[in-house]
Amino acid sequence: MDYLKLNKAAWNKRTALHVESTFYDLAGFREGNSSLNPIELIQLGNVRNKKLLHLQCHFGLDTLSWARLGAHVTGVDLSSEAISQARELAQEFSLSAKFIENDIYQFGQENTEQFDLVFTSYGALCWLPDLKRWAQTIAGALTQEGEIHLVEFHSFNDLLSGYSYFSQNQPDVEEEGTYTENCDGKLLPVATWPHSLSEVINALITAGMSIEQLNEYPYSPYNCFEGMDYIEGKGYQLIHKGQQVPLVYAIKAKKHR
Repeated sequence: MDYLKLNKAAWNKRTALHVESTFYDLAGFREGNSSLNPIELIQLGNVRNKKLLHLQCHFGLDTLSWARLGAHVTGVDLSSEAISQARELAQEFSLSAKFIENDIYQFGQENTEQFDLVFTSYGALCWLPDLKRWAQTIAGALTQEGEIHLVEFHSFNDLLSGYSYFSQNQPDVEEEGTYTENCDGKLLPVATWPHSLSEVINALITAGMSIEQLNEYPYSPYNCFEGMDYIEGKGYQLIHKGQQVPLVYAIKAKKHR
């Protein structure tokens, strides 16, 4: 199975819907709004004049939001449609940004540039079969003392939805639509892999990273799972047997000297 071909086709299709969705709110971005959430804004802090690599950047709203905050940004994504849209948006908003269409692993083999920060977020890791190669790509792209900032949906919620919490060699292959409100009902096959929290952390450590911060959150900024309730000033929560489910985690790690 060519999982890259499968997933690229799905994300090319999704991009056309996502740019028109209220979920991504491109209209708000055009009015000056940021697509970034408090979790990542607080964690990364001041990014002005820093070189920032955004892996799996989709069509670039977060990447361009970092650019608006003064970062020198590069975004990488598998989807040709997403990268094409990202380049158009950068030109529309007169923002300096570089966008690269590539698989993360292939990018890691070809990249010779180094960055102060690597950022990746919200539903990125499930599309990758091998986190050790992912972490090696990050380590190879960072300057000495450079930082990786990962903000990701917690895989505990996947367990409650009937998926494995622990890693597996074979992907889950399913027919899916998209998660935005304007889903057209069409289903396309996608391949995804589960990754436990320990697998993520150990991959970064093995690649030569020092974990400096790990936080878990019972709220998500996105209403993208079934049964979620909105809590004013917090975001969306999910209750299981009377208790909050961990929905998001965030890792800050630094490359060794």
